[in-house]
Amino acid sequence: MQTIFNRPFRAGLCLASLMILLACVGESARAGMTDGVRKVVLANGLTILVLENHKAPVAVFDIIYRVGSRNERMGKTGISHLVEHLMFRGTKKLKPEEFSNIIQENGGQDNAFTEQDLTSYFEIINSAHIDVPIALEADRMANFDPKGFSTEKNVVLEERRLRTEDNPEDALAEMTQAQAYVNHPYHWPVIGWLHDIEGLTLEDALDYHHIYYSPQNALIVAVGDFNADAIIKQITENFSNITNGPKPPPVTEVEPPQDGARSVLLRHAANLPAIAEAYHVPVHGSPDSFPLEIASVILSGGKSSRLYKTLVIDKRMVVDVDAEYDMLSFDPTLFWITAQMRPNVKADDVVNVIDGEIAKMASQPVSPEELQKAKNQELAGFVFGQDSVFNEAMMLGQYELIGSYKQLDQYIPSIDKVTAADVQRVVKQYLVLSNRTLGTLVPTGLLPHPGGGAAVGGGAVHHAQIDWGSQS
Repeated sequence: MQTIFNRPFRAGLCLASLMILLACVGESARAGMTDGVRKVVLANGLTILVLENHKAPVAVFDIIYRVGSRNERMGKTGISHLVEHLMFRGTKKLKPEEFSNIIQENGGQDNAFTEQDLTSYFEIINSAHIDVPIALEADRMANFDPKGFSTEKNVVLEERRLRTEDNPEDALAEMTQAQAYVNHPYHWPVIGWLHDIEGLTLEDALDYHHIYYSPQNALIVAVGDFNADAIIKQITENFSNITNGPKPPPVTEVEPPQDGARSVLLRHAANLPAIAEAYHVPVHGSPDSFPLEIASVILSGGKSSRLYKTLVIDKRMVVDVDAEYDMLSFDPTLFWITAQMRPNVKADDVVNVIDGEIAKMASQPVSPEELQKAKNQELAGFVFGQDSVFNEAMMLGQYELIGSYKQLDQYIPSIDKVTAADVQRVVKQYLVLSNRTLGTLVPTGLLPHPGGGAAVGGGAVHHAQIDWGSQS
């Protein structure tokens, strides 16, 4: 499965829905999803993507900075996420939280999130008022001046405690990922290590913003009910005079191949035991990325998927199981399989069942019917996701960051080209013991309160709670 930018639609398709989907696919293939996108690069290096979408009087303005936990260094982990928080704490012109108040006064909503590879700030607003976020985002790029640093750092520290120290599943994912990566910055979590966050200073934040929050390191995506020429003009007027800081240093660390099975054991207060398996895999641009995407759907895409049917329905060994794959990661990523066991079920027994299902996929091709069902699920998520201008903006931005937004037009044919032999090949090559890191959660007692969940592998850390499904 991919990230929020391209969420798969993992539900069964009735015949009527499938016919609608195939009609959409055919139309997309003829017209090209990205034909209406306008791309402009300003003299200061700022890249702008604009797409008119007139189905509703709504617009999305998203500014993405090419900076995330991947760009940090040991001892300063968590600085990307902390700076994201501080971006809401005022500028030379605005008081703390005044940014969000102005957006809300104009009938909009705003938020931000930090990931391994990027930090995104977005506003969803009546298209008649899109000039408001354009001006506000230009201001906090050029005039960053946060107030209440210690208070906001304490907010992040508390978020860290709630997200990891008090959340056994996230703590397990964090430990497993740290064991899987020994050299690459994906080793540490997006939110950072607790002791590193405690040592961060206002000077660290100001220096970090100066390096990474400049036009040359930013991408703006605007999608909505507006005139593209007018929006490009407004963005140019607000951002063209902002000067660049120093050129951000490249990320040169390369993760060496894993040459043997690794494991980690976490003893933590938890209501149920759990396991997390992580396999090193390539990303978009590799001929193996789309077969890996389909493999993840076959393993856990819905109640009829192999792992769900075997472990949840038939054997009743786990309460939940999932396979996750993010092909849009900047650097080679992890293919995750996670499961939360029922009481008194041994982790080794669940791992043995998962290994057995993987061995079946490696030894014989999946059936044509199972392969087509997985493709239908992926195509449904991709096509129906375009009903949301928010998702359109997110997808355009993510694909532009990994190469070009035009690669979106290749998603449907690339999924369609995946064969059963392709799926079998990638399972045999990557989902093997010597390439696996296994994390096991052993409960030491019940949690004093219900723990929330989040994406495996220390996924996106958000400035505040976001209801992704409600964006139109």
